[in-house]
Amino acid sequence: MRHTFYALLLLSVAPLVAANQLAVSQPVEQLKLISEHPVDGMSAGNLSGFAWCGDALWAVSDRDDDRVFRLSGGDGVWQAEPELFAAPPAPDSSLPWGIGVRAWATGLVRGGSLDFEGITCDSIGNRYLVSEAKAEVLQLPVAADPEWVRLPESLVRQVRGSGMLLHFNALLEGITIDPAGERMWLAAERQRRGLLVLHKKRSVWECTGGCVLFSESGKTPGPEQLGGKPQPKDFSDLSYYAEKLFTLERQAHRICRRKLSNGEIERCWSFADDALTETRRYPSAYGRVEALQIDESGAWLGVDNGGRVRADGEARPIVWRFAAPKGGWEASK
Repeated sequence: MRHTFYALLLLSVAPLVAANQLAVSQPVEQLKLISEHPVDGMSAGNLSGFAWCGDALWAVSDRDDDRVFRLSGGDGVWQAEPELFAAPPAPDSSLPWGIGVRAWATGLVRGGSLDFEGITCDSIGNRYLVSEAKAEVLQLPVAADPEWVRLPESLVRQVRGSGMLLHFNALLEGITIDPAGERMWLAAERQRRGLLVLHKKRSVWECTGGCVLFSESGKTPGPEQLGGKPQPKDFSDLSYYAEKLFTLERQAHRICRRKLSNGEIERCWSFADDALTETRRYPSAYGRVEALQIDESGAWLGVDNGGRVRADGEARPIVWRFAAPKGGWEASK
């Protein structure tokens, strides 16, 4: 009887084991690099986020509190053209006093007390910048002065209750919005990482059914080119495209397509093969890609070199253009 039980148990789990082995052994599709563009005009070298707004990519630097950059150029080197603005004093985000003090002190030393880590825009041209230091969002309206978005008072409390935003320099790292400007997603960077969603109703941003889509901890294997050492799971940017959420996962060197409803992964693509050739490597075991923009024909990726010099001597920030995967971004698993 016992032998019959174990035989039935093995038969029942065998398909699951086989499926898991197939999932593990099946290689992740590598995206193909089309072009590479060093960027002049960002003196601090910190390209921390960008988004396609109108007819150009617009970028932010986590070292500059008073400007966004319009990126332009052809096949080779691109130019960053600054557009200045004056941000009003940031509201109280309810972050712990210790985190706020460390962010303030770091801003004094390196510049960038607001620590802008991402930018997004809606279809009419409003731009939104996420501040990691303040856990707030600054709006640059089309025809008005900059203003801080009134986020729900419970947002930070909800997020910290889910185990996120607990550590300095591991706060909000990415932002994206739908074209109508009615849904906004934010990414908590790491330790724990997660995704947040806000809905705009009659000009007020709300947590509809809760702001936290999901949160998770743990580590992910790094690419073989960097030794394969496990790294904390992280998000470094977000992009909305075709009713899907795309996450830039810096340490894993991949882009993942996720469900809007709960952040569940549907498919991932790696950019490690072309991004980590010998000449493109930095003297760091960590990922440097911090900006993501998805469109029908491909992905724009931005490299924040953080003042480091690449193996080939390149010391400027980098923009990469990768082709869309076979079958497009909406292809099934």
